This record gives sequence, C-alpha cells and structure tokens, in this order.
Amino acid sequence: MSVASHADMANAIRFLSADAVQKANSGHPGMPMGMADVATVLFTKFLKFDAADPHWPDRDRFVLSAGHGSMLLYSLSYLIGQADVDIEQLRNFRQLGYRTAGHPEYGHVLAAETTTGPLGQGLANAVGLALGERLMAARFGEAVVDHHTYVVVGDGCLMEGISQEVISLAGHLKLSKLIALWDDNTISIDGKVSLASSEDIALRFQACGWDTLACDGHDPAAIEAAITQAKASDKPVLVACKTVIGKGAPTMQGTNKVHGSPLGDAEIAAAREAMGWPYAPFEVPDAVLGAWRAVGSQGTTARAAWEGRMAALDGAVRETFNRAVAGDLPTGFAEAIAVAKAKLIEDKPKVATRKASQMAIDVLAAAIPELLGGSADLTGSNLTKGKEQVSVAPGSFGGTYIHYGVREHGMGSVMNGLALHGGLIPYGGTFLVFADYMRPAIRMASLMGLRVVYVLTHDSIGLGEDGPTHQPVEHLASLRAIPNLWVFRPADALETLECWQLSVERTDGPSALALSRQNLPALRVDPSEGNPCAKGAYVLVEAEGKRDVTLIATGSEVEIALAAKELLAAEGVSSAVVSMPCWELFEAQPKAYRDDVLGPRSQRVAVEAASVFGWDRWVDGTAIVGMTGFGASGKAEDLYTHFGITAEAVAKVAKDRLDV
Repeated sequence: MSVASHADMANAIRFLSADAVQKANSGHPGMPMGMADVATVLFTKFLKFDAADPHWPDRDRFVLSAGHGSMLLYSLSYLIGQADVDIEQLRNFRQLGYRTAGHPEYGHVLAAETTTGPLGQGLANAVGLALGERLMAARFGEAVVDHHTYVVVGDGCLMEGISQEVISLAGHLKLSKLIALWDDNTISIDGKVSLASSEDIALRFQACGWDTLACDGHDPAAIEAAITQAKASDKPVLVACKTVIGKGAPTMQGTNKVHGSPLGDAEIAAAREAMGWPYAPFEVPDAVLGAWRAVGSQGTTARAAWEGRMAALDGAVRETFNRAVAGDLPTGFAEAIAVAKAKLIEDKPKVATRKASQMAIDVLAAAIPELLGGSADLTGSNLTKGKEQVSVAPGSFGGTYIHYGVREHGMGSVMNGLALHGGLIPYGGTFLVFADYMRPAIRMASLMGLRVVYVLTHDSIGLGEDGPTHQPVEHLASLRAIPNLWVFRPADALETLECWQLSVERTDGPSALALSRQNLPALRVDPSEGNPCAKGAYVLVEAEGKRDVTLIATGSEVEIALAAKELLAAEGVSSAVVSMPCWELFEAQPKAYRDDVLGPRSQRVAVEAASVFGWDRWVDGTAIVGMTGFGASGKAEDLYTHFGITAEAVAKVAKDRLDV
C-alpha cells in the first residue's frame, strides 16, 4: 500500500481543483481548496463505499450541497479510481461533451448522488436520503440497510429558506445517521457573510433538534474527532468546520476573490510553493495517487460482508429488496389496476378527482409496498392518505405516509432524496396553487429524471370560495413549461386511476396530477383496450357522421365539452369531444395519430378553466375558452358562469369558427 501524508492527499484535491478551474477559465476553486482537509478525513477514515461498485445499495451517501465546488467531487472521483472520471475529464472541466459539468449532475458522474448547484437543494436531498435509509432499514433490517448520509453545506445553503424547512423536519424525525459538514468560512460571493447575516447557526440547528459540534477544518485530528462524535449521536448532527476559503492561495485565501474565479497562474504557482506541492498542473505523484486508490478499494471487504448478509436473507425478502431497489413494480400490479378499472366502469362513481385519486392510492398502496405518501399539512384536503397507510413518526419508520408539515419546498426536495435513495416511490400532496412553493424541487426532479409524483388538488376556480389566492390560473401552463415533467389533468375517476398508473410505471421522470375539488361524473363508461390516457389525448366521443368541429378539454371541463356537443348537435353541428389529460404524452405520439384525434386546426376549440397560455400549440388563439385573469371568491358554479367557461360559450366559439 502506498504511503502518503494527510497534507499531500489533501493537496492533491486542492491543486487538481485549482488547475481545472484555471484551465477552464471558469469555476469555483475556493470551496474545494478550503474543504480539502475535511474531505480527505471523511473519505479516508469514515466513508463506506467501494469505487468498483458505486451503486452498492448500502454505501454511505456523500452529497455536495455546495455544488459550485464541484471540482472537490471530481477530484475525489479521479483520485479514488472511479472509472468514469479520468485525468482528461479533469482537464476538460466545464467543457461540452465531458462529464465534469459546472455543477455535479446525477447520472453524469457516478459520484454524484444528486444534482446540486441551486443552493439548499443538496441539503434537502440529503435529508431525503437519510430518511430513505431509515425507512428501508425498518422494512428489511439493519443487517442490510445501515449507512450514513454526509452532506457538505455552505453558508449559501443555510441562507436559503429551504434549509430551515428540512433541518426542522430532520430534527423532528431524529434522523441520527445524517451528518452535515458546514464549510464555515464566513465568505459569500459579495464578501463577508456578515454583510447579510448575523444569526447563530449552531443555535438555529439546536432549536430544530440537532446536535452541533465545531472543529478546525484544517486539523485532521480535530476533524476526525468531530465526525467520530457525530456518528455516536442519536440526533442529526451539524459539524461546523472552520475553514479558510481558498486555503493555500497566499494573497487571495480568506476572501471572496477566490470564491468564483480562477486564481491565475501566478497565484497558483505561489500556492504550490506555500503548500509544498512542487508538481506540474494535473500531476499527482504515484505515492499520493496510490494512497488514494487504496482508499477507493478499502470498502471492498465491507461490501463483500454485506453481500453475505444479503444472501442469508429469506429468499422472498431478498427478492423484494432487489426488485424495489431496481425500481421494478410487483408482478401483481397490472392485475390490481385491471380489477380496479373494471369496478370503476361498473360503479360509475361521481366524485372529485382528488377523491378518485385517494381511491387509486388505496389500490396502489396495497399492490406496491414501496409506495410512500405524504402531504404538506393538507392530508384531509388532498386526500393523499390511503385507508391502510400508517404514518411515519420519530423513531418509527415502518409506515408509508409522511406528514411534511407546511413545507412544500422541503417536501419536494426530500421526495427527490427518497427517490434517489432507491427502494421507494414517493408522492406528496398540496394545492396546485402552492406548487409554486416547490417549483425548484420539481425542476430538479425533472432534470434528474426521478420517479416522483405530485398530487396537486383544488386545480381551478372550481375550488370556489377560497378565492383568487388559492385558485390556480397560470399554474398548469407553468408546470407544462418544465421539460420532462408529465402534467396530468384527468376528467373522471377512471382517467385518474389511469394517470396514476402511468405515473408509477414511469421511471425516467416525475409526474404531476392536477385534481378537482368538485365532483365530476363518470364520462368513459365502456371498457377500452389498454390505457387511453397513455397517448395523452384520445377521442372520448366521436362525431355523428362527418366531424364539423373538435372540442378539446382537460379535467373538469371535459364535462362542459360534452354538454357543448349536445348544444351543437341541436343546431345541426356534428362535433367530437377529445379528452387531453396529458399534453406531454400527446405530443410524443406520431403526427398521424395527433392529426386524426384533433382534426383540422381550423375546426378545433379548446376549453380549460386555467390560463389560455400555451393552448395555441393545439388550437388557434381565438378558439380557446379559458381564464385571462385571476379568479374570484364565490360558489364554483357561479364562477364558471361569471368567467364564461360554459357549454354555451364553447358552442358559440365553435359556431363562430364555422360561421354557423
């Protein structure tokens, strides 16, 4: 085994980071240089991992919430010998076509447990990862699920409001295997942190139920002692690592100048001399690289022992674990859906789609043990808790439902962490209007391609008396603008079940279900092949004879379109009604199918009790019945009439299109 000093191993991180930023002429050298000592101690003394098997389910998780310091992660990836990051990846930091992006991206580099960069998101994801560990341990036992989550956070992460939401939740749940390593360097982009903040971070964490420790972030013995103590706590722990940003840069360290700009050749040369690192850019001496590669393989024994414990599990338990971690659904899932669909067709329930969603959850929760629900303090309104679901509580992680409190942003990002952990399918509820509060988390789930489901109820002016503060108008358009997010707005109980089916079957991105408060009739009452919602839109009722016009609607307005069809028929106009529960899936269909469903553009009319923005993708701008401003407080039926979202209005627009 190669022998190298702590200082040399830490300097390898420092100078690989500084060299990569300098060559790219872009990036953030200060944080990797300042946290190099902490990272070295963590990886060499504590972190349970095996570079040869980076997806080992029982590895410790390492999250770089301060994602701007991405070269810390990339340098470590190269040094420990992960196959996907060689020296050329470091030489081409931030360059198109290379894995070493400006901020760590999940799925691009093996070491990135999550995509970070938007500050605070990584910390929130780490809470989800730590919660996932506890939930999986409760299900399968600590013999096979027993790992820590370490997250490096900066001052910016702790300023973001999401940090308060998630540290409060983590403290409440007593997530004792979560350790946050705070890069306490007192510097932000503008200058000293004191320009904008004077809070006592340790007291803040303590008030939320965390233990807090402090250490010299450049003293390896002190760092080791602090992490050792943190691992023994029965609470989540914040370790304040007092560091110097840009450690080693003689004239720039300790200042904001080193935060987000290359050091310059002269400063790097001076740093090399000051830190005793007489090697060329991107050069790591064999002894140091060998020592790091040995660190990369030191988890092999632990992994082999874990594999032995897995082999000793009951066969059915082991199969369930492997299936859940792989993201596969149970074999009985499809049959459970088919039985539930048949019952809906038989019963024809007139219920709000939020209630239909709860009915679907009852089916899904029984068929999918890893389904994990929750709500941001709106369980009774979102109807997100199934009748057999049990709540998760501090010290009790066997349940399948989480009370997130009024923390929509935190909920969204914790769900991302749960999905990233593996073995769980999270969903969470709030009002559609409050999706704005968790939009950054929804965007990150879409970017990472995570299976997360958002249950967004009270989806229009149809919620009634709560008024315009709670009535979503622009929100459907806003969510539809996010790439890789499937936005569903089902029209009845059957479509709701089908949209839920598509959401949990999907493995490459998140889904949002926009659901009504008001009751809606059963509209599709005959059995159909497959899942019509899978195509995004379909002809619900075809025209009698030659089609004169196509009425396109989503959700609660499909009922209105059907009524408009009857009005038009009375005047000799033949119309088809198209239900369009998911724009994104419809857009993915072949053009021939889309044209067949919608008919000629000149003969299309759309209705949706939401902003008309975006509908011109499918219909001409004058052929949209929808909202052009905010809502109002009143009874739902009165609001629909007041805002002109009626069958009569739809029929009139259709006749105007045809000059009837």
